[in-house]
Amino acid sequence: MRLFIAIRLSDEMKKELTALQNSWRSSGLSGTFTKEDNLHLTLAFIGEYDDENKVLEVMKRVPFSPFQLALDGTGAFGDLFFAGLRVPPSLYDYTKRLRGELSAAGVPFDGKRLAPHVTLLRRASRPLPENAPAPVRMRASSVCLMRSLAAQSGRIYVCAGSVNAVRENARRNS
Repeated sequence: MRLFIAIRLSDEMKKELTALQNSWRSSGLSGTFTKEDNLHLTLAFIGEYDDENKVLEVMKRVPFSPFQLALDGTGAFGDLFFAGLRVPPSLYDYTKRLRGELSAAGVPFDGKRLAPHVTLLRRASRPLPENAPAPVRMRASSVCLMRSLAAQSGRIYVCAGSVNAVRENARRNS
């Protein structure tokens, strides 16, 4: 099965991103738009891997602290358009530790550098429009192991298990 580790977005953030996608559609931009329920921030793309439990065990070994993230403009990787995200340095540290543990456990993953973004459109028909989302903020309080399932309507992402953030008080008292 196809797996990846991600931060799921708040309803408010997904609503803002969907409004941006709709404005692009209205302006005649076409391509494959990411479904609202599939909008997320990928931390580690694993790909085809059959041992979800092993991945979840690795995720549980890496303490995750809550953090704030905010939408921050738009950008493109060729014909893939995305919304940028402003994240704290602690997310880079967490992702580095998570990927280190995945590697130590023998779980394969794409080693591309973390570039915090939310994919909005693939195979865009023309250059990126100038408009951008409002700087909506959210608190990330869990990390999810996602399954990517094939369906007639395209890919569907399902949370196979999650790890909640460590409470700061619990950390200090241990």
